[in-house]
Amino acid sequence: MGMISEFKDFIAKGNAMDLAVGVIIGASFGAIVNSLVADVITPALLNPALKAAQVENLADLKTGGGILYGKFMAAVISFLIIAFVIFVMVKVINSLKTKKDAAVPATPTQEELLTQIRDLLKK
Repeated sequence: MGMISEFKDFIAKGNAMDLAVGVIIGASFGAIVNSLVADVITPALLNPALKAAQVENLADLKTGGGILYGKFMAAVISFLIIAFVIFVMVKVINSLKTKKDAAVPATPTQEELLTQIRDLLKK
């Protein structure tokens, strides 16, 4: 019974739920980026190179020995897009945090409060 209650406590914590949501959103975002690379970037930007290589799809690019370097190129492009989007998201979140921190006035230190009380008592 102890292990089951520990498991319930673990699942009920916000961190586990946040992680689950993050994984699900990350997987969905990965699918969107893969579609962007395969369906938008590859046809729009790489079609001339693919036609010169007589290949219809980036993933079909391969060497004579059967090495599928096209799949690798698509994975690199996907990674770069995901990394850039995450970079932009972190940058925006950090800028929001600094604005929020700047909006909160600094509280006086204990010494400053005691000095103010002393000065008020002198009057």
